[in-house]
Amino acid sequence: MTDPTMCVSRRDFARFSLAASAAMLVGGKTARAAAPTGEPIRIGVLHSLSGTMAISETTLKDVILMLVDLQNKKGGVGGRPLEAVVVDPASNWPLYTEKARQLLAVDKVAAVFGCWTSVSRKAVLPVFEELNGILFYPVQYEGQECSRNVFYMGAAPNQQAIPAVDYLLGEDGGSARRFALIGTDYVYPRTTNQILQAYLKQKGIADADVMVSYMPFGQSDWQTTVSQIKAFGSAGKKTAVISTINGDANVPFYKELGAQGIAATDIPVMAFSVGEEELAGMDTKPLVGQLAAWNYFESIDTPTNKAFINAWHTFTKSPTRVTNDPMEAHYIGFNLWVQAVEKAGTTDHDKVIAAMVGLKQPNLTGGIAEVLPNHHITKPVYIGEIQDDGQFNVVWQTPKEIPGQAWSPYVPETRNLTGDWRAPISCGNYDTVKKACLGTRHA
Repeated sequence: MTDPTMCVSRRDFARFSLAASAAMLVGGKTARAAAPTGEPIRIGVLHSLSGTMAISETTLKDVILMLVDLQNKKGGVGGRPLEAVVVDPASNWPLYTEKARQLLAVDKVAAVFGCWTSVSRKAVLPVFEELNGILFYPVQYEGQECSRNVFYMGAAPNQQAIPAVDYLLGEDGGSARRFALIGTDYVYPRTTNQILQAYLKQKGIADADVMVSYMPFGQSDWQTTVSQIKAFGSAGKKTAVISTINGDANVPFYKELGAQGIAATDIPVMAFSVGEEELAGMDTKPLVGQLAAWNYFESIDTPTNKAFINAWHTFTKSPTRVTNDPMEAHYIGFNLWVQAVEKAGTTDHDKVIAAMVGLKQPNLTGGIAEVLPNHHITKPVYIGEIQDDGQFNVVWQTPKEIPGQAWSPYVPETRNLTGDWRAPISCGNYDTVKKACLGTRHA
């Protein structure tokens, strides 16, 4: 009997396999399921589509719309269609609070996917706890928080910042002994740098060998700061920059590095908030070799990632739209939420929250994300070098996924804290020495 696959060219077979993988991105089958019916399940999309953070957040709105579209083609959730309610908080932190309340109290959404900066997350947190909503947060952050109503899909410091510093301290990363911590002036850079300063001290780095500088959101003039970095790096010790600059301020920062002739071979910059989307708006040739630490890069070669990229290009009707780490975090979070709703048999917030812990979802890089009792997930860590095409070449990675830590062991006030939202502890800041819950304090 003739094998029917022998009648298909290798190229056509590959195309079919990729399309099949893309169709199964959210756990479905290649054949279109019966159309969902009944009252739509609403989910909120809380991302800035204007202002300084639009450069990063617009794409996250688009990926949620893609995931909703794919899920509806599979038959929705529990046979009901999904409907995305999109709002624009316009990079205005008080407006995030207003829009979050609208989504939960007026639009009655089952879950919200949103925020980028920690100041926006901190702004909406009281609303989610007051109204018992569910927020899926897709971006790396500073830790020192563990809310029952938030699922942290991005990296905690031990899943990005600490491994990045270890790389720079090590031989592969250039054996740096001086560090310039440069960030945007808000909670994420300041808290992350507090943790990193304590960690660097433990590693034998003197206070005099650590420079810290903050600039406001949307900063366009980096000449003075870059000159200070250049002078700081001229002391005879290998110097590296840790960048927690967020939003569109990254464009003039990197431009100024090039203007002052700072190459990666001289003073490498390790970025925590620059990915493929941000590089798409820059001339990357002067940036070749500069570094970023993430849990995902578009260039990682796995069948699932290829299928995701293909689905993204199809949905956006643009073969040049890039993918990035927070998009993968939304992909993971969205699919975990779908699993939790199906497991609970309802969109009831309390039951969905309870169903989340222990769920597992394949990530796009070949591993598994698992929801931990502290509402963080397991994630791999990658260090990538910027290439002249705006992509990253992975130069280092962890051998396996790392469980996210809500509380830093390097900060004396939090080293004994853990989060565990399972009964009987049911606490986000449980003191393992005092054997007591510290209540509603988040940091």
